[in-house]
Parts: sequence; structure tokens; C-alpha cells
Amino acid sequence: MAGDRAEEEEGEARAAAAVERVAAAVEAVAAGAGAGEYRNAYRRQLLALSRRIRLLGPFVEELRERRRGEGEEEERALAPLAAALEASLALLRLGREGSRISLVLERDSVMKKFQGVILQLEQALCDIPYNELDISDEVREQVELVHAQLKRAKERIDMPDDEFYNDLLSVYDKNYDPSAELAILGRLSEKLHLMTITDLTQESLALHEMVASGGGQDPGEHIEKMSMLLKKIKDFVQTQNPDMGPPMASRVLDSNGDSRPITIPDEFRCPISLELMKDPVIVSTGQTYERACIEKWIASGHHTCPTTQQKMSTSALTPNYVLRSLISQWCETNGMEPPKRSTQPNKPTPACSSSERANIDALLSKLCSPDTEEQRSAAAELRLLAKRNANNRICIAEAGAIPLLLSLLSSSDLRTQEHAVTALLNLSIHEDNKASIISSGAVPSIVHVLKNGSMEARENAAATLFSLSVIDEYKVTIGGMGAIPALVVLLGEGSQRGKKDAAAALFNLCIYQGNKGRAIRAGLVPLIMGLVTNPTGALMDEAMAILSILSSHPEGKAAIGAAEPVPVLVEMIGSGTPRNRENAAAVMLHLCSGEHHLVHLARAQECGIMVPLRELALNGTDRGKRKAVQLLERMSRFLVQQQEEQESQSQASAQVPPQATPEQVPENDIPEQLDSPASQYPMVV
Repeated sequence: MAGDRAEEEEGEARAAAAVERVAAAVEAVAAGAGAGEYRNAYRRQLLALSRRIRLLGPFVEELRERRRGEGEEEERALAPLAAALEASLALLRLGREGSRISLVLERDSVMKKFQGVILQLEQALCDIPYNELDISDEVREQVELVHAQLKRAKERIDMPDDEFYNDLLSVYDKNYDPSAELAILGRLSEKLHLMTITDLTQESLALHEMVASGGGQDPGEHIEKMSMLLKKIKDFVQTQNPDMGPPMASRVLDSNGDSRPITIPDEFRCPISLELMKDPVIVSTGQTYERACIEKWIASGHHTCPTTQQKMSTSALTPNYVLRSLISQWCETNGMEPPKRSTQPNKPTPACSSSERANIDALLSKLCSPDTEEQRSAAAELRLLAKRNANNRICIAEAGAIPLLLSLLSSSDLRTQEHAVTALLNLSIHEDNKASIISSGAVPSIVHVLKNGSMEARENAAATLFSLSVIDEYKVTIGGMGAIPALVVLLGEGSQRGKKDAAAALFNLCIYQGNKGRAIRAGLVPLIMGLVTNPTGALMDEAMAILSILSSHPEGKAAIGAAEPVPVLVEMIGSGTPRNRENAAAVMLHLCSGEHHLVHLARAQECGIMVPLRELALNGTDRGKRKAVQLLERMSRFLVQQQEEQESQSQASAQVPPQATPEQVPENDIPEQLDSPASQYPMVV
């Protein structure tokens, strides 16, 4: 029996994970929707794919709202759909962020990806068991419409026109009539949507990103030819629009407060990003680049200078102090704020210098000392080092600090405990360190600090759990080890910062369905309702977000309904921030589809919900509009039902014959004996 139950729970967890994968992909597509994003030759195809996936939004909402069914069947049905949606998301991301030139040159490969994604989606939707998933007829029809569209689309090949492809290929291969060059470049700039400074800069960055993500393989001639092609298009566009100025022209305010254009000198711009350099460095060939850009280039395995293609004798970078000073002077002269150097490069080098590593090793030795003062001092210094930059976080973790810091979480010295948990928080910011912290069995010790530490230590323990819970699988681990009740307690009694950290961690954890019940049983709903009704409005955004998540759980719906939430939710729909309005509408929708939906619908009508709902349906966020429309439909059905009941009662009253008063009853109709007058005749008042 125990084994069967464990298997059942495991199946339900897999099904919930599949639902969340489907939901995450659909929501990611919806969040990135917009006609302006896909400025390339596949714009129409990308928009069509994005639109079809967004039509699955109501389907996802019903999946999340339904009661959980058979785990294995749900997981089998939804896993292929999740995989298809994730593949679609990757293709849409390529269309949004990829090089426009490369997408056309690789058109056969790109179209195969389109066909593969469409076929994968069509097959996944074909096998959806609507009845087992308890999907409404209305939503089922919408999903079947998407399925029909995908069936038609998979039989159609809609490639970029041949003239466009041949134009691009001719310039790429330098095989064209020079007299036709301007006409060809004009067509290319238009069809590639490379008509503005922003477009040209984005394409340049996309090409360099291709190189940086090449996994150490030298793209060689291919990238060089595309860069040459882009330069030709850029020169053409600038020639046709001389007032546009070169890429990275900027604007500043003059003495009258009016905006005026200003051109950034070429020598101040990084040859890779075309942006004004913040931290210029010199490579061994004598060329200067932005530090972050050239570090990314080198880290991807390249040993040649991007500009000269000469082999770099060393990867050492020398700060160009003279150029940095000139850039600062130029900015001040032109009324611009001098660029600030980033303290966190995009891809920090994991190696420490020998002196830095020696210092870290010395601190780790002190963590093992029997002297409490030494432990406290070392933990405090590691805390500061881990806070300073990403490089330190990597070095400290690689030196073996995580297990030693965990051992100090049970220290009787509260300051040592506080420094240790905060150091772990700072280390957890780096993605790779999250896995090391979890695999070291850190959660019970962090929960211990969350329950028993000083207020600052408890705050930072909550923040650590929030940082770790970004990874989906860790939500399950953290929720199963007693963290949620302790976070609820901190939300109720902590400082303002502590409450905020606790709310953030609880929101993350409650994304996982299995943690919602734990949070509800720990008493989270009354605390959240207290925050929602707090006149100061403190933590209102966090509270409404958590309330929206909990309302999708049967226990959460019941607990929220018992707290008389309708008046405050109606007020929120009418006058809250855009995000809070949509969350309030989502909570109301869950309440109005639950066991006591008629009570909540009637209360909502009394509170005047129709006017704010109509306004939200017109002017809210996309999600807010959808929730408002669904609520309006339910309210309309409720009002029609009420009216029909009233009419039915009125008709029934009109058909009842008038009763005679005692004075009108004929004397011979009165029985001789009245054993129980009350049971035979209505009482006359």
C-alpha cells in the first residue's frame, strides 16, 4: 500500500511538472509576443506560430485549475506537448534574437526547423485526452481549431522568395553586377528590416553572438562574409540617410533642455558591439575592445583578433587608461554621463590569482578553528568576498567553503551563524553554486536558522531559500523539508525586509502544486489577506501574486472564500495596479468556479463588480483582459439565471388563487371538531 501510494504521488508530481512545463512555454511565448520583435524574413511564419501557441492560453489555465487526475496518464499526454512547445519557444527565440542575414542564408535548415516544430505540435495536440483532463467544450474547440491550423500549415512550405535569397547570396559570394549593387542593397536592407541604427546594431551583436556561442569552433570565412555583407548594407543605409549618422549616435539635452543628436566617434566604440566602451582594453595585436566583449570572444575558444584576424600571442588584456580618460573627457564636454565600468563581467574567469586563493584557503582554515572569534571573523570576511563579485563566488565555492559554512549554521554564536548563512546567500547567486549547496544537504540547516537565528540571519535564510528555489526541482526539495511553515512565521512576525524575503520565497515555492497545500495548512491565507487589506499597502504586490497562485488549489480556494474577500477584490479590480488588477480578477474567477460560486457571484454583484470588470476587459493587461472576459461571462449567466428565477416565482405567485379570510368562510364549511387548527388552516396574522 505504501509503495502504491508512493508511485501514485510520483506520477502526480510528474504530471504536475508536465503541466508546469506546458504553462511555462505558453506564458513565455505570450510574454514575448509582439509584431515588432520578428524583424526578419520569417516574420509572418513566426507571428503565426506565436499566435497559435498563445491561443492555448485558456487550455493551460484549465489544466492548472482542474483537480488532479491520474498522474501517469496526464504525464504521458502532456509530456509530448511540453516538448513541442519548448522546441517552438527555442525557434521563436532564434527568430527574435538570431542574425537576420544568417537566417536567410540557412533557409533550408530554418524551414526544416519550422516544419519539425509544426509537425511535433500537431501530433502532440492530436493525442490530447480532453475528457480525462476535464477540459471544457469551449476550450476544447479552441484547441481543436489550433490543431486544424497546424495540420494545414504542415502541408505548406512557405519559404522566403527566391529573388531575396539570390540577392543575398550574390552579395555574400561577391558574384553580382556592380551596376546593380545599389538596387540589390536597397532590396536587402528593406527585406531584412535593416533600415535603422538600432536594426544595424542588433544585427552586428547577433553575428558576434554567433561567434561567442560557437563552442570553441572557429566560424572562419562564413562569419567574415556575413560581416562584410552587413558592412555593405550599413554603408548603403547611411549613404541613403546621411542625417542618420553612424550606429550608436546618441542624443543629449542642450542648455535649453531640448534633445539634440550627437555622434559617438568610431574610435570610442567597441568594434564588436559598436557601443561606447566602458572598460577599454588592449589585446596583443594592439587593437582595443570593450573588456566584456573580448573576454567573451576569447572564452569561446578564439585565438585571433576579431578586427585584424591576426593570431593573438597571449590572452592577456591591458587596460587602455588613455582611451578611457579621453572617453570620459568627451562625455563631460558633450553633457553625457561618463560610462561606468561593470564590476561583473558577462563570463567571469573562474581562476583566482595565487594570492587570492591563498587568502581564501587561510580563511577556510579559520572556519575550522576551535576559536569562536576566528570562526566569526573568517565567516564575515567570506561573506564580504562573496558579495563583491562573481569571480570570488566561483573561487570560494571551488575551494570547498560550502560544507564548512553549513557546519557553522548550527553554531551557538548568533553572529557567526548570521555571517555563515549570508555568505551562502551570496554564493548561491552563481548558478553552479546552487547545485553544490543543495547537494551538500543545506536545506535543513538553513531552515534551522530561519526558525532560530537572529532577525537578520532569518531574513538572509529566507533570501537564500528564494535564491535556491529558482530551480524547479529544488522547489520540491525545499518544500518537503519544513521550510514553508518557517517562512509563514517570518512573514507574520518579521521585519519589513524579512517579510519581503519570506513572501518572495513563498511565491517561488508555491509555483509547485505540492507546496500549495503545505502553505495553506501552515496558515498562509489569513496572513496574506491581512496584507491585502492593510491600509498602508505594504507588500500588496507580493500578497496578490501569492493569493492568485493559492486560489488555484481547492484548499486555498476554500480558505480564501472563508475570509470574506470579495469586497476587497472588487475594489482591487477597480483601482489597483495593472498587475494587482489581473491577480484580483484571477482570484475572483477561481472563487466563482468553486463549490460556493453562487455566494461569491451574488456578493460580487452587490459590490458592483460589473463596471470595473468591463473597464479591465478593455484596458487591462492581456492576462487581466482574459480573466475579466471570463468573469463577465459567468456574471452574465448568473444574472440571467437570477432573472429567470424571479420571473418564475412571479408567475407562480400569479397562478395561486386568493385565500378566503375567516370572515368569508361559509359557516357550513367549518368542521364540527378542530383537533389541530394550526395543521389545517393558515394562521391569520
